Amino acid sequence: MASLSTSNSTMLMPLVVGCVMMAASASNFYQDFDITWGDGRGKILNNGQLLSLSLDKASGSGFQSKNEYLFGKIDMQLKYFHTYSILWNPQRIIFSVDGTPIREFKNMELIGVSFPKNQAMRIYSSLWNADDWATRGGLVKTDWSQAPFTASYRNFNANVCVWSNGASSCKSDAPSSTNATWFTQELDSTSQQRLQWVRKNYMIYNYCTDAKRFPQGLPPECRMS
Repeated sequence: MASLSTSNSTMLMPLVVGCVMMAASASNFYQDFDITWGDGRGKILNNGQLLSLSLDKASGSGFQSKNEYLFGKIDMQLKYFHTYSILWNPQRIIFSVDGTPIREFKNMELIGVSFPKNQAMRIYSSLWNADDWATRGGLVKTDWSQAPFTASYRNFNANVCVWSNGASSCKSDAPSSTNATWFTQELDSTSQQRLQWVRKNYMIYNYCTDAKRFPQGLPPECRMS
């Protein structure tokens, strides 16, 4: 996956807020999420309306959804409360920030590229130190004098297919809700232009140009325009 840098204030530390958010219908973090690791560094606050992860030199922290999901559209505000979105349908996965697409992964099974359309998934998010590899190969190191570092999550919204006991809550593999246009949604021409702008101005790593990582040849999707 391509990596993105931001043009915000000076970066205090290189860290990864790893998010694989594949849907949920959460009105309260207590109801739909579990803190999975961190020895008290992950907390649910404000009567379930806020979830906070913390990272210090000893450990990070993480959480996951209680349920599994197969397709959906989700939004979540992360500190400093930009809105991060993932749209996942049988044709594509689109990652967006504040409504601007930053990554699209299309279903290219016809050329042998795996695509998640049969396996249900959970939401996972974690805060952890990755300054040995993620920051331009480890060139930028964490400034631990600024620790602890925190990530805050709020205003979760989802329109999704819940997977339980081997069956989807969406009948006939497609949601019937009038709000389920996401199931066939794709990027229009304007969104495509915005995605290209993001790639040109913010992308600092593209695995499709990393021949050293793939000495036997680049993945097949890299040959697609």
